[in-house]
Amino acid sequence: MDMKTTSLPLSDQLLEAIEERIVTGAYPPGTRLDEVDLAKVFEVSRTPIREALIRLETMRIIEKVPRKGWVVTPISPQSLCEMFEFISELEALCGLFAARRATPFQIQQLLSAHEACRDVDDPDAYYRANEGFHKALYAAAGNSYLLEQLTEMQRRARPYRRLQLRAPERIKASFAEHEAIVAAVLARDEGAAAERLREHVMLQGDRFNRLLQSLEGFGRAGR
Repeated sequence: MDMKTTSLPLSDQLLEAIEERIVTGAYPPGTRLDEVDLAKVFEVSRTPIREALIRLETMRIIEKVPRKGWVVTPISPQSLCEMFEFISELEALCGLFAARRATPFQIQQLLSAHEACRDVDDPDAYYRANEGFHKALYAAAGNSYLLEQLTEMQRRARPYRRLQLRAPERIKASFAEHEAIVAAVLARDEGAAAERLREHVMLQGDRFNRLLQSLEGFGRAGR
């Protein structure tokens, strides 16, 4: 990420930059993340670095270890699969509720968020637009407990969802999946909306294998 051209707040820029290095293997599992060292690397003060690390800890991407400080948390392929499996079911429920009860205003917000994803080629820019699309769906679902769970899980899955968007043709496929989701919600087809969301989020077959290969490949490159 180019920290000189993005309009994101500094703490967000640092979060994405550190997150990027973790997922791509530059900071493999077990790596100690020292505030002073990171401040030198990114040429910033320790305060925004600390803010970024605290947020990464809430996402469970790093953890605070006694006498070591922040350390990159390992994640197994099974844990990754289970996490996306859980998120896919939450999102499916969200699609069902959105198709059942979305108001005209919420439908318009969903359409606007969908259009914001159109013709976006950069993976990180698309990820942010994609977040807006899913947040519009969460709002349309109208369930605060579901929103709370989805928000927490999205934080934890964020780096892996960003990484999978770098697979060839994934952005194009994701937008097409959004089209099908929107169509189901507009048609008030609860079953179809739930199934389209489940398919959109769930990492299966080739998609899961590609993600694991990306993690392994970047990890080797980072060592």
